[in-house]
Amino acid sequence: MDQRSEKEKMLAGELYRAVEGDEIIADSIRADTLTRQYNALSRSQTSQAAPILNELLGSLGEGGLIRAPFYCDFGYNIHLGARVFINFGCVMLDVAKIEIGEGTLIGTSVQILTADHPRDPELRKQGYESGIPVKIGKNVWIGSGAIILPGVIIGDDAIIGAGSVVTRNVAAGATVKGNPAK
Repeated sequence: MDQRSEKEKMLAGELYRAVEGDEIIADSIRADTLTRQYNALSRSQTSQAAPILNELLGSLGEGGLIRAPFYCDFGYNIHLGARVFINFGCVMLDVAKIEIGEGTLIGTSVQILTADHPRDPELRKQGYESGIPVKIGKNVWIGSGAIILPGVIIGDDAIIGAGSVVTRNVAAGATVKGNPAK
């Protein structure tokens, strides 16, 4: 029998049950508390924003900025490079690692999703899920309302059109748009 915690399975990218993981529940409550604090700040309270983000996120590069409201599952799986700008209403389901390269610009209401579910309906009924990392390169521009699905890698200097659903990797320097993004 597997003796690892549900969190250990989650971080390994394997099937896990979030409803049974005390560590996962505690981590989710921690992220909820920190994002609520962050989202409650006014734009004039910038000196209080960075400490909250530094506690919430896995890493925050110099000059990185997230406009509230911002939502995530855990925060510690999110790694932002220098000068990353994330506009209002971004959602990051970070059950696996999300890496965003320096100078990347993310529009309003973008969703970056690592959470996935088994294709087998019996496993879904039992509450299993998993995560697949997302990696976004440097100097990428992601338009408002785009959705980045689990496992996607976006190369440096790429552009993702507003409202696109990115289901596959995007080459460096490419521009994609639509649903699915092409």
